[in-house]
Amino acid sequence: MGFRFSIRLQLMVLSLFLFTIPYLGYNYVWELEQYLRNGQEQTMIGTARAVATALHERPALFDSQSAYLQDVRPGTDLYAPPIPSPIRLDGELNDWQQVGELMSEYGSDEVIEYYNAYKGEPTSLSFKHMVGRYGQFLYAMFEVNDDVLLWRQPNSLSVETGDHLLIGLETPQGELARYVVAPYESGWVNAYKLSDNTTTIRAIENALSIQGRWQETATGYNIELRFPLSMTTGGLAFSIVDVDDTVSRLKQYAIGTANTNQLSELGTVITPSPEIERILAGLKYADSRVWVVDKHKRVLARAGDIQSATGIKVDEKEAPSNSIWHWIESEWLLPIYYQILTRPPSGFVDELDDAYALAGQDLGTALNGQPDSLWRLSPDNKAIILSAAYPIFIEGNVMGAVIVEQTTNGIRTLRNRALEQLFHVILAVMTIGTLGLLLFATRISNRIRSLRDNTEAVIDDNGKIIGTMPISNQRDEIGDLSRSFADVLSRLQQYNSYLENMASRLSHELRTPIAVVKSSLDMLTHVSDADQQAVFVERAQSGVNRLSSILNSMSEATRLEQAIAQEDMASFNIVEVIKGCVDGYRHAYAQRQWKFATTDNSMMVYGSAELVAQLFDKVISNAVDFSQDSDEILIALEKRDKHAVLTVSNPGPLLPKGMKNQLTQSMVSVRKENDVQHGAHSPHLGLGLYIANMIAIFHKGHLSLYDREDETGVIVKIDFPL
Repeated sequence: MGFRFSIRLQLMVLSLFLFTIPYLGYNYVWELEQYLRNGQEQTMIGTARAVATALHERPALFDSQSAYLQDVRPGTDLYAPPIPSPIRLDGELNDWQQVGELMSEYGSDEVIEYYNAYKGEPTSLSFKHMVGRYGQFLYAMFEVNDDVLLWRQPNSLSVETGDHLLIGLETPQGELARYVVAPYESGWVNAYKLSDNTTTIRAIENALSIQGRWQETATGYNIELRFPLSMTTGGLAFSIVDVDDTVSRLKQYAIGTANTNQLSELGTVITPSPEIERILAGLKYADSRVWVVDKHKRVLARAGDIQSATGIKVDEKEAPSNSIWHWIESEWLLPIYYQILTRPPSGFVDELDDAYALAGQDLGTALNGQPDSLWRLSPDNKAIILSAAYPIFIEGNVMGAVIVEQTTNGIRTLRNRALEQLFHVILAVMTIGTLGLLLFATRISNRIRSLRDNTEAVIDDNGKIIGTMPISNQRDEIGDLSRSFADVLSRLQQYNSYLENMASRLSHELRTPIAVVKSSLDMLTHVSDADQQAVFVERAQSGVNRLSSILNSMSEATRLEQAIAQEDMASFNIVEVIKGCVDGYRHAYAQRQWKFATTDNSMMVYGSAELVAQLFDKVISNAVDFSQDSDEILIALEKRDKHAVLTVSNPGPLLPKGMKNQLTQSMVSVRKENDVQHGAHSPHLGLGLYIANMIAIFHKGHLSLYDREDETGVIVKIDFPL
């Protein structure tokens, strides 16, 4: 076969050429964006390192209220975030929603003390609690669920005869100061300072600096308090004492953050560091958002706004000098491009806008002593945020971390501009390519139309082939198709010739038995001798039998198709079947020499042994008919890969040219009376190899015919899957 520059190859090369430019351009833009992102990541790590350097080895910035706590006790050590505005002490708790995510719950697992040998389960009291800082004041709230709210009796000097709140503080002098809030009714409340004797609850004076509101609710009561931060160096605890018995008015148990009677058990109030906030104040102009957290991931300070931290500043795009091109670009091209591209958002949801504690893999790595970075999507999937964290060291220990955040909006803007230019180039290339393909397709369609006209010209209105197709010299698929059409029409012409000769073939086969029957019946009317009549009756019966044999041969293929549909399938040894058939042929066709060879004694085939034997009979019958007496018929059965290959080779005439692939079709025969040496009285309607091929296909095999390499005969090969 010569080299063919096919139409398919031409289209493929042309298509690949057109796609090369956008592919290379896209990869270039992608590599550019990756480079810019890597650069932004390294820059942010450097910024975090610079901020951390300003905080290294400055223990005064991390006082006892924050990072020096070795172990934070949840619920006991209280985190007091800065509150944007002062809390209105009205008992409604509405102002606390701005920092409500830091609220803690206390119940039966946080019982501080049982009183008066209380034996019940502490299930009637629970509350939610948190603290916050505004300016120099500390605010506290309690949302209490209590099935029985028992007020202190108005005429009682004891503060223990009703539900009450205990407060324990560590004074600036390092001593324990205790306070109690025990109101008569809902409304404004002040605390009482308790005596230094921790075994009793005795109010000694008013503590007007601790003030707030106690408000009854449907499920219990709410408490809001305020007192100066200067009252404590950080040690703080709250507990609520439950009194339910209206007769005895005895205390039952106390639930709270810690034991208010023991200085060593007080929790620590942790507040963000004003000193660090002052250090970060100048970074709000650095196009980044900067956080400083302690080693417990709580925010100590922050600066900057993530909404404006785009990372890379991109100048406004200059309008092109050509006003027509500018109109086309802005009105037509860019709206189409941005169906695919996405513009950086002007605003997005920031889940850390009011965060007072952070989390993330980069922060965890930094608190383990190694810098790290993290990419994340905003909750609304509009912005990609990059954060870089760097540890803060004091005396060799990690006491916190600096986190710097930026978006990739600047990089995305640069990428979009690069892709806009790339799309312009792609559009130009595709326009030129489309015109080229249109011309190319026009040429192809003209050739196909010519092929159609030539095909219709060689067939008349009755479907008869009246001429030959011109053979194309083009070395592509259409030229190949033209030559295939010419070859198919040539084969059809041969097949039609065979069908046209079928009448004469059947006439030849039927004339003799009909003549025998007619002459025998005519003679019966002219003889009276019984012996002679018997002879003529026998001759007539012989003619009828031959007619029946012809009809049976014509319907054999149909009967075989019906038999195959009902045949039972099973695994059988094809070697034994072929060997048994060959032994029978040696007796049935003794005038031929038989040679059988096999490579294995067992080859298991799934199918019908009887049908395979019938297939073998048809092939052998064909081999006998086209061979001479004393000729050697070679039969071989060998295993190749996962197939059993059966070959039958016989000397005789070669396969007719142009009919090799048609000999396995129905009613196709190339026999001549002087070529057939066996079965001269048998009809030959061209069904033998057709039936054999039908059985081979049923067994998922294949039958094929070849001339011997020395051109002395024919080989029939059948392969069966094992």
